[in-house]
Amino acid sequence: MCGIVGAVAERDVTPILIEGLRRLEYRGYDSAGLTVLDSAAALARVRVPGKVASLATAASQSGLQGRVGIAHTRWATHGAPTEANAHPHQCRNDVAVVHNGIIENHEVLRAQQLAAGHRFTSQTDTEVIAHAVYNHHIEAGCRLVEAVLKASRELVGAYALGVISRHEPDTLVAARSGSPLVIGVGIGEHFIASDVAALLPVTRRFIFLEEGDIAEIRRDAVTIFNAQGEPVERPVRESQLSADAAEKGPYRHYMLKEIHEQPRAIAETLEGRTAAGRVLEAAFGPEAAALFGQVRRVQIIACGTSYHAGMVARNWFEGLAGVPCRVEVASEFRYRRSVPEPDALVDAISQSGETADTLAALKAAREWGFGPSVAICNVAESALVREADLALMTRAGPEIGVASTKAFTTQLVALLLLVTALGRRFRINEALEAEIVAELVALPRQIEEVLQLDGEIHQLAERFSDKQHALFLGRGVQYPVALEGALKLKEISYIHAEAYPAGELKHGPLALVDEEMPVIAVAPTDALLEKLKSNLEEVRARGGELYVFADHSSGMNGSDRFHLTVVPPVGSHVAPIAFTIPLQLLAYHVAVLKGTDVDQPRNLAKSVTVE
Repeated sequence: MCGIVGAVAERDVTPILIEGLRRLEYRGYDSAGLTVLDSAAALARVRVPGKVASLATAASQSGLQGRVGIAHTRWATHGAPTEANAHPHQCRNDVAVVHNGIIENHEVLRAQQLAAGHRFTSQTDTEVIAHAVYNHHIEAGCRLVEAVLKASRELVGAYALGVISRHEPDTLVAARSGSPLVIGVGIGEHFIASDVAALLPVTRRFIFLEEGDIAEIRRDAVTIFNAQGEPVERPVRESQLSADAAEKGPYRHYMLKEIHEQPRAIAETLEGRTAAGRVLEAAFGPEAAALFGQVRRVQIIACGTSYHAGMVARNWFEGLAGVPCRVEVASEFRYRRSVPEPDALVDAISQSGETADTLAALKAAREWGFGPSVAICNVAESALVREADLALMTRAGPEIGVASTKAFTTQLVALLLLVTALGRRFRINEALEAEIVAELVALPRQIEEVLQLDGEIHQLAERFSDKQHALFLGRGVQYPVALEGALKLKEISYIHAEAYPAGELKHGPLALVDEEMPVIAVAPTDALLEKLKSNLEEVRARGGELYVFADHSSGMNGSDRFHLTVVPPVGSHVAPIAFTIPLQLLAYHVAVLKGTDVDQPRNLAKSVTVE
């Protein structure tokens, strides 16, 4: 979603801003714009609905040049994707602002500012920030950094800000609360961006602003203040990424790169969508509150990996939120005339947003009389996003490997946000919501720890290279994780793999178990662990070889035919996301050992746009 780039330099920053926006296009957006302080220290602005390429053309045609500037790609939440609603937003040609996030109290602020004589030119929540800064800066005589600090205290919600003013033409002010923002450190020039990747062509040295920080940035100095206005020091860190970070880099395959990108991708999914222990409902769109109020149940439609994400979400919807939920494969749903449920939220999940069956199923649900719809998707401009009433972009970034990895885990994060936002109308109270949000916020760091198992899992994979079949087991919310693990293995290694709820072993699949059938189980410490242990003993009693992924408190011990991998501890609500990672690594290393085409497995395509 939205992306910010800013710069203050001794050279024209316009090409830097545009290139930075190009590198943020993966986040999804529907308009773009930039403002620079020109040679006369006046604010010069260009905005367009549509692509960064169109913005580049418009900027070139206008002859836009300046040594201080801010730029933005916007995904519409408050107001349609028009030029008037595109960022940057300005107040009286004195102050310009770009903003990521959602200002929850914008209606109250707008009413106050209208009463004070301000005029608005957009429908966005962001424009109130420009007016608030103007009030404190121009009218009250404060320096720009002081004005942003005072204005930020009026805001409720999440934000990352870049602010410039014609009255301080050598200054760029940045602020963050709930949305990340980095400062790029150059020689005689400095930059800001939502993402390190946007600035890699101009610097590899970065300052990561912390929650509540406000920075006054000049060509030769950066001064940072905390939320109380006290000067603070933040370390300068050197990025290991290069300007060609979109390539495979040091990784042998895109799939491995994308597996290791998951901590960052999940952090992107969460950006600006939680604050003070709450999920910001407006992240789903300006109509979310009204539409969610109509919902009494959920109907999920999806295909493949996205279907597995929906199966995990069903456990969350019903177990956490107390909301009835059905999950169906889209290709079946569209041809099975369902009983219309006007109070059912139709949740369509697709990485590409162009999956033909999912798109057709969503349209059918609307025709049959189902309730409002929400798309969980990674491509902002996709047909699915346009068709749905609401959308939450996963922000996974480009996923080139056909076998989905980071798209799946970011879908799960997005779905848990949806469960929480919807569930507060049902069973999720403030304490439970705060617990879920805390686990989500901690998840990127915890997944980094899970990824440290890579070497150990590579050794396990060596035992699989000559196998023809594999069986995956899970219970409860981990059963869909087992399904996804089996799918990954079969997709890229061509080993026939199936997944079952572990309790179903004795109802047929146990007949397959012998010394040649590896059995993989996901076994976090939860209410079903003891039941799962009994199922695993059934496998051991038949001579099966077990590969078990469990956490440190499982009480299990490995042996010759019981290979135990200890997964670092994670919160119980997000455990399905974390336990997915080892199964991705296992499938990857098995495929490499078998010599298959990991990134482009036979017969498969990344986006399935036919029935």
